[in-house]
Amino acid sequence: MIAYPNAKINIGLNIVARRSDGYHDISTLFYPIKGLKDILEIVIDESLQESISFTQTGATIDCDPENNLCIKAFQLINRVHSLPPMAMHLHKIIPTGAGLGGGSSDGAFALKVINSLVGSPFSNEQLSEMALELGSDCPFFITNEPRIGNGRGEKLKPIDVDLSGFSILLVNPKIHVNTGKAYALSNPKPWEVELEILLKHEISKWKDYVVNDFEKVVFTQYPEIEKIKLELYKLGAVYAAMSGSGSTVFGLFKTLPSIDNQFDDYFTKLVNL
Repeated sequence: MIAYPNAKINIGLNIVARRSDGYHDISTLFYPIKGLKDILEIVIDESLQESISFTQTGATIDCDPENNLCIKAFQLINRVHSLPPMAMHLHKIIPTGAGLGGGSSDGAFALKVINSLVGSPFSNEQLSEMALELGSDCPFFITNEPRIGNGRGEKLKPIDVDLSGFSILLVNPKIHVNTGKAYALSNPKPWEVELEILLKHEISKWKDYVVNDFEKVVFTQYPEIEKIKLELYKLGAVYAAMSGSGSTVFGLFKTLPSIDNQFDDYFTKLVNL
């Protein structure tokens, strides 16, 4: 079975509070970007000597194969439901460590595919609980629809935000931002107005109200990332922001931008929403 784990962006991100468990409470809008996808194939293979086989091509992943979230997804389900031997192949296209949720998406889609291969013994709610063990962003990809994320990001609430008719330009400068350090340097504080209310403004007004708290920290450390955001506004973006803790910056456009050589050294992707 082949699946196509897609990217996401964060529209607005409030770092609300530090938690005693080492995590942070946040408030953010997760929005799926279904025009940027990895390719994940999982098949049952009774000829395997081991319980799980994993291979990977495409963009380099900076982790040992046994730590890949696809394998961890298999192990999570196998703990509670005996699985037949499976072979996995992941082709990476979504940049890693970029604030686009590629790894989280891979893990969540692996849960869904494995569940389907063995007759769907688990509901989406149960899969979401498993996904949280893989990472804070992972439960979002089980539903894979626009959601307000609270708590660690796992408390998901449907929201009516429709960006159809817009194009989105994703620009990743290939800078790795340490998320843990970004959180450590942040100043958690709830916004005076909840994100869900701010998002009711016209999208053209979001730039005045909807912010990403990580930008204060990350732009200071990496001015190059801030320059990308400013350049996207110069190109006519209706709204531009960094996704997650970076380093990807996105711009929403009503009219396709004319791009010359501004981002030649970066990973770029233009997607119609």
